[in-house]
Amino acid sequence: MKHNGETQRTSLLSATLQDLPDQPEALTRARAFAQPLLMGAALDTGEDVLAHADAVAQILSVIGGSEAMQAACYLVYASEHLQKPEEVIAKAFGASYAELALETTRLIRVQRQARAVAAESQVAALQTENVRKMLLAFSRDLRVVLLRLASRLQTLRHFAASKLPVPHSLAYESLHVFAPLANRLGIWQIKWEMEDLSFRFLEPKTYREIAKLLDEKRVERENYMVQLRERLEADLKAQGITAQVAGRPKHIYSIVKKMRGKSLDFSRVFDVRALRVVVPSVPDCYATLSMVHTQFAPIDSEFDDYIAKPKSNGYQSLHTVVRDVQGRPIEIQIRTQEMHDHAEHGVAAHWAYKEAGAKGYAGVSASGDYDAKIAVLRQLLAWERELSAGAQSQATTDALSDRIYVLTPDAAVVELPQGGTPIDFAYTLHTNLGHRCRGARVDGAMVPLNTQLKNGQTVEVTAIKEGGPSRDWLNPELGFLASSRARSKVRAWFNAQAMQETAAKGREAVEKLLQREGKTAMKLDDLASQLGFKSAEALFEVVGKDEFSLRNIETLLNPPAAPMVADDYVRLKKAKPNDKASKSGVLVVGIDSLLTQLSKCCKPAPPDEIRGFVTRGKGVSIHRADCGNFRQMALRSGDRVIEVDWGQSASAQALVYPVDVNIEALDRQGLLRDISEVFAKEKMNVIGVQTQSVKDLAWMTFTVEVGDSRRLQKVLGLVKEVRGVRTAKRR
Repeated sequence: MKHNGETQRTSLLSATLQDLPDQPEALTRARAFAQPLLMGAALDTGEDVLAHADAVAQILSVIGGSEAMQAACYLVYASEHLQKPEEVIAKAFGASYAELALETTRLIRVQRQARAVAAESQVAALQTENVRKMLLAFSRDLRVVLLRLASRLQTLRHFAASKLPVPHSLAYESLHVFAPLANRLGIWQIKWEMEDLSFRFLEPKTYREIAKLLDEKRVERENYMVQLRERLEADLKAQGITAQVAGRPKHIYSIVKKMRGKSLDFSRVFDVRALRVVVPSVPDCYATLSMVHTQFAPIDSEFDDYIAKPKSNGYQSLHTVVRDVQGRPIEIQIRTQEMHDHAEHGVAAHWAYKEAGAKGYAGVSASGDYDAKIAVLRQLLAWERELSAGAQSQATTDALSDRIYVLTPDAAVVELPQGGTPIDFAYTLHTNLGHRCRGARVDGAMVPLNTQLKNGQTVEVTAIKEGGPSRDWLNPELGFLASSRARSKVRAWFNAQAMQETAAKGREAVEKLLQREGKTAMKLDDLASQLGFKSAEALFEVVGKDEFSLRNIETLLNPPAAPMVADDYVRLKKAKPNDKASKSGVLVVGIDSLLTQLSKCCKPAPPDEIRGFVTRGKGVSIHRADCGNFRQMALRSGDRVIEVDWGQSASAQALVYPVDVNIEALDRQGLLRDISEVFAKEKMNVIGVQTQSVKDLAWMTFTVEVGDSRRLQKVLGLVKEVRGVRTAKRR
């Protein structure tokens, strides 16, 4: 592994200052302290607590754990029987022991909650990986993790000895979380035993079948292996190499994995016959390999040199598979004593080597024996984190300082950045939950939303039914968010809100324009499409941003009249004068039987002053003299304006004309009914109504039929007297 030099080494060592101090007779004192508290107590597995603690201390001793660490396992179980465990243990043994005991106790509780979820979840693989990461994150120097590994192994041994039924979730977690973790740390002795016991509980039928196959010719195989071992030892001694040759234990779970992974039957599993050769030095390893390949026929595809290229957890050995004269495969592993100790006990094995204080391990120096132990653990942990993440850059000085792992009320593990808050937690679960988050409980207690969470805490958020985030959450000084992903979600919400307000502003402007133009019946999506937009919302957004002029809409609604062609103009000039009223009641001066139509933009009615404009193909359109559209057309094509007047005949006086009335009022229930009643009492027929309400204001357009527009003024005066009406005027 590569390192960042003295700076990284200093950082690793500085973190060990609060490690467990060696105390005189710490193990004896800790057991005496715990014994009266644990007498008669039992774990949820049914095992006696004191007996469990004794066994855990023994396992730690076997893998090289210090006496201080063995002492800590008694304090872990004693802390659950103390009212103020941190205060009592700190007073008797020091703050470091108290911290370790409480941290391990908390992890036990967290894992108990998460166990069922990891086994039953539909995304069990992801959940299992999160639980494994949480285990690593709980302790920077792995003291907690090693205590939990030893404790879990003892629990499995208890079930095997007592023959009690094993909870499926416990066996599943042991096989998929604890055993791989032991493998990562290179503690093979715990790994193999934990795998075999867990597999025995999870798949008892398959376990018994493989065990039976191993036992069928066990005596014959063992006799053969004894002869082979003695022959190999003698041959090595003749070469001047002192070696310890022993049969390697047959791990049933390993055999099953090979059979399943390579689709092999039992007879083709090479490591059923296996020897392990331990020699004094690395050169002796390669000399032994050469002799083995001379004596037996090697299988080239089954050779691995883990000395030249160690595994990521530090494992080193030579692996080869050879065939004897009968063609039977034999697996042989060749290693030094130090390599063997590491293969059995992993990082713990290096604690036993005093030279670690001077030379260090993997380039990490240490000032004392225990510092060396911790440096070894930290270095391997950082190494594994870098490899498992597939990182391309150099590992950070503290590989776990950037992540924490907390639990949902259902015990699902959630990964957050260091310094993560309940709001980060809510956004990780679901974006909408994050928006609506208004409160949080951590381990059952209400906390502020900017509380920084810690490993293993259970977090529950309270949320409102509808709502959004606060702008304060984006203020880094207030510390509400540590996750950049959560911050981006908050910004996106506010951006969407701003867009909605802009679109609402644009909608209001467009709809007011349509009211003025008498086009309220027009579909907004059709209007947007004609203007080249994909949807009405897209049109509203650009109008609301003042990026699209309303004049463009006016031009679409009222396109300029086509230029009058010569033939039309000639026909008009040649027409004879006629004083008769047309069918619409309009007299066109100087034009005979010319088609006329009332303009919809201004809806003229007698006795309005009117003007005529010759259109192409639609005769003469009649406008009020004050019509804005007419003024624009007259400026562009003044030669097409003609004089018109209302007819004076009796039939013309009997006609009625549609007129638009615009009303603005404070919106209330019954407003439309009250205004309609005014028109009804005045015997004025309403032929159309368009309404729009925005917040507390209502805009209404009534289309009524009148014979004389002067009478309309009286009716509008009555409309203005209706409660809430602010303005009422003819359009």
